[in-house]
Amino acid sequence: MLFHSTRNSEHRVGLGAAIAQGIAPDGGLYIPESLPKVSPKDFDGLTELSEIAVRLIGPFAKGDAMANVLKDICDDAFNFPAPLVELNGTPGAASVLELFHGPTSAFKDFGARFLAASLERIRAASHSSRKLNILVATSGDTGGAVAAAFHRRAWVEVSVLYPKGLVSQRQAQQLACWGDNIHTYRVSGTFDECQRIVKEAFLDADLNKTHELSSANSINVGRLLPQMVYYAKSSLDIWRRTGKAANYIIPSGNLGNSMACIWARAMGLPIGEVILATNSNRTIPDFLQSGEWQPRQSIATLASAMDVGNPSNMERLRALYDFAQIKQQVTAVSVDDAAIRARIKSDAITLKQVWCPHTATAAEVYWHLPKEKLDQHWVLVSTAHPAKFNDIVEPLINSLVPVPAALAKLLSLPQHQTDIEPTLVALKKQMQGAA
Repeated sequence: MLFHSTRNSEHRVGLGAAIAQGIAPDGGLYIPESLPKVSPKDFDGLTELSEIAVRLIGPFAKGDAMANVLKDICDDAFNFPAPLVELNGTPGAASVLELFHGPTSAFKDFGARFLAASLERIRAASHSSRKLNILVATSGDTGGAVAAAFHRRAWVEVSVLYPKGLVSQRQAQQLACWGDNIHTYRVSGTFDECQRIVKEAFLDADLNKTHELSSANSINVGRLLPQMVYYAKSSLDIWRRTGKAANYIIPSGNLGNSMACIWARAMGLPIGEVILATNSNRTIPDFLQSGEWQPRQSIATLASAMDVGNPSNMERLRALYDFAQIKQQVTAVSVDDAAIRARIKSDAITLKQVWCPHTATAAEVYWHLPKEKLDQHWVLVSTAHPAKFNDIVEPLINSLVPVPAALAKLLSLPQHQTDIEPTLVALKKQMQGAA
């Protein structure tokens, strides 16, 4: 199995190289030459995330050295659950896929831990004496998950860029509580500016001479592949129980989580309709309506981790499908802050479920589905624990949200971070000083 750049199909590398590089030399994103085909029967007898992961990701590693260590990688990465919890009190059959049981209470833990486990083995096999420098732009949850996954690994330095004042207080704490080999930069700008700086860094000749760079954003295929696994497991659970395909409503920002679901469905998993729930950043819904791709500046919302005006993974989607096909693959619905607030309040009473603002966008979309769709099984993807957004959630439900033990530990640590301007020059100065 080879991967090529979205911008040059002639540039091909194996899975290990695609993960290690993060982004192609031409600035494109790596996609597989073709998606392998599977059927539900291929997973007979497999019930654990780690064993489903080996079967699902295995074809992507075929012919690559990673194939020999894939089981060890999956055992390391998938050591916490992703339960599918039935929702009572909804007008139809619905479940919530809880992806917040990892070390930083967000779905990004799955991809970040798989990436760290993969890179550690890739680096060991290469016998390289140079440190790897991972750059990651975050709108809230990615940076914390990456920092947790790579903290105190001697072979790597991590630079985390996040937009000042545009993440929750607890998210900011998770981004800045590490120190050691984790360098946290609070950027005076938006997430899109953080993301732009990272992309510019990969194309900067001087920086590439002095630093070996890689990415831990969802632009790295090593983030997307493991995220397919929980869609595989949850859809197989529903298929085995009901004989029907699962339909998903996915909170969407940079489109990585959604791409993982789309790839899983294209491979042959029993997945039906996929609806993207966005916040007031309407780039994707507007594109699906008009056919014109018009990235824009992101705007701040309650669902801050989804505040993305130029979703990177749209490049992958557009490389795989033309516009007519994309419209067949997904639909998208925008949910504003007023609706997020109302949904958090309502479902805490109606369903006895407390949502983070991101999960609330999926719940809002579900409650407005046409009646004729309610006889299908719908899965609301819950991307983060509500305790990460206590300053938003608790006043709405008039109650405290219990804090998971792993999150409580991080909240007690001191902060280590540096303020920088939203320019590559500013980042380079910091990185060169740390070299």
